[in-house]
Amino acid sequence: MSLAWDAPVCAERWAPTRWGRVRTGLPLTLHGSFGSHVAVTESSFTSRKRAKAEPKPKARAPRRGVEPAEDDTPKSRRSGDKRERILNAAVRVFAKNGFYATRVSEVAKAAGVADGTIYLYFRSKDELLVSLFEDRVERLLAFMKRELPLRKDARERLRAVIELQLGLLEGERDLAEVITIILRQSTKLMKEYAAPRFMAYLDAIAKVVAEGQAEGIFRADVSPSLVARATFGALDGIALTWALGRAEHGALGRAAKQLADVLLRGLEA
Repeated sequence: MSLAWDAPVCAERWAPTRWGRVRTGLPLTLHGSFGSHVAVTESSFTSRKRAKAEPKPKARAPRRGVEPAEDDTPKSRRSGDKRERILNAAVRVFAKNGFYATRVSEVAKAAGVADGTIYLYFRSKDELLVSLFEDRVERLLAFMKRELPLRKDARERLRAVIELQLGLLEGERDLAEVITIILRQSTKLMKEYAAPRFMAYLDAIAKVVAEGQAEGIFRADVSPSLVARATFGALDGIALTWALGRAEHGALGRAAKQLADVLLRGLEA
């Protein structure tokens, strides 16, 4: 309901209105647009103003030792989906055009988002490329943390690592090309951004080798760190030649089995 008069009630004894002078403190009846009546007094204005001025109660901080609930709202899920769409689009565009020839607007178009949306998730094109690498390494690390303790010994754990890394690239030729070729086009990016995640992955492989040595399964005269690098080098070379070749379906799975057999025989105690 809109009121026909909206001037504040004057604090003087007599307040001017469009109907003449009215004494303050007494109810003032105003006519609304629908002919209804509203009683207004100086005290009612004061109480309303006081109510608005009262601060809202602050949200309680979580108790110490209590983890806050995960943000699993539809909005947060949509945000995660959009970020994944951008990453997947970047793989396709980078593989097609190369990193330096790609414009952010091309990635945005392929992802079906506005150009500015890219910068809500990634500060630059460089960060987008590094995020592709980090995202895949995070998947490997998450798998190793979850699945490797379930394997019966170090032999099975090392085989699982090899099969997983090549298995993630099966049917993902563009991704294999981006990780094995395009990321290396910028040594600066590798050193400053990708290196920490890469080293974490190598350390995880070295840990499996060291556990095998402690169990008496693997020979003790080799460096776990060296074995980890040799393993990654072999996996990287297989993925590179697969991406540059025919990218035959199932080839990476067969290669993973053969590589695991060769490495495990060489590590036998």
